[in-house]
Amino acid sequence: MRQRLATVVSTGLMTLSVMMASSGVARADGVPEAAQLNSSHPPMTLAQAPAPGAANPQPAVPVSGQGKFRFKVFLTSERLPEEAKKVLRSAHGGSAVDHRPGKGETYFFLRGAGILRVSADMQSVQLVPTAPAMKNVNMHNTTIWYGPDGAPYLVFPANETGQIFTTNLEGKLLNTLGIPTAGQELGNTTCNEYFAHNGKFAPTGVEYLDGLYYVSTGYCDLDYVLTAQVSFNPISATWNDLSFGGRGTGEGKFGTGHSITVPPGLKRIDVADRPNARIERFSRYGRYLSTLTLPAGTLACDIDYWGNYAVVPALDGPDRTKGAPIYFLENDQVVSTILPKEELGLKNFQHIHNAVLREVGGKLYIITQAWNPGDFAILEQVTE
Repeated sequence: MRQRLATVVSTGLMTLSVMMASSGVARADGVPEAAQLNSSHPPMTLAQAPAPGAANPQPAVPVSGQGKFRFKVFLTSERLPEEAKKVLRSAHGGSAVDHRPGKGETYFFLRGAGILRVSADMQSVQLVPTAPAMKNVNMHNTTIWYGPDGAPYLVFPANETGQIFTTNLEGKLLNTLGIPTAGQELGNTTCNEYFAHNGKFAPTGVEYLDGLYYVSTGYCDLDYVLTAQVSFNPISATWNDLSFGGRGTGEGKFGTGHSITVPPGLKRIDVADRPNARIERFSRYGRYLSTLTLPAGTLACDIDYWGNYAVVPALDGPDRTKGAPIYFLENDQVVSTILPKEELGLKNFQHIHNAVLREVGGKLYIITQAWNPGDFAILEQVTE
């Protein structure tokens, strides 16, 4: 009887040992039995084994867009300084990237906080000392430009106070350009008479090209692009006798000239015509050139270029039941539609006011701002 029991126990232990070896369960002494059978395939312990039906236990990272131009969230407003977070909901502006070799910082403005600088590696955001005359004023956009000697400057259109502020990158206020006054020649009878009768001045965007500021005025009834002559040593700006555009739906007219852009390397003026779902293009002399048409129903707020690529942020898209899109363009064709609210979980991005492009390490990044409520985020291209 005792001999039979020993045989049964011995047989059972051998069976258990084989089962443990085939399943990869470690022995009590910590040496995997399976290692004796196949040392080239390390064993999987029970603790490592996936739950039934869980092929990928990690939650999927939200991605938005199509083809090779798909994006995920890289950074949110949680990285902003506390002073900026306090006023973020009222954000109503835009950003500018310093694309010079070895640079890469991005600048934007928040009323109540002042100028902010995103580091070149996009890992931190810092406040830049800001003049008191600017700090509590809304700046509708931000532009970086370079003087004849290569010196960098920032320019901000204050849409509510009717001023244009020029600073250096350290935030020092260099010049303030105010409303055109009666008697100043603006190169257009309509514009001359408008300001002669104390018409409202509400600049929405400023660009610099060949010694001139080009200023969009979409938040007032005028809705022309005005120009101002820029001088140096010291920096100053005076209104100039060139203006073009005007309210309308025809070629070269604006429903709301919401922003203005000079594409890198070109002598061309692009104006985002928000309610007409298009970008209107002009020569530097104000001659209408062409129209870039966007999906019908889009409220196009701006356009920013990087090589053959561009991004257009929309205050609303064709489908008003969804959060607004950012359109990604290649060679002037929409090739991807990014939905930050619907597909990336950025709940405050119902309306998108601004977006700019960066390229780092072969990847594209979109730095974007929402409006009403305001918010800030950076999106990263998905290349896997």
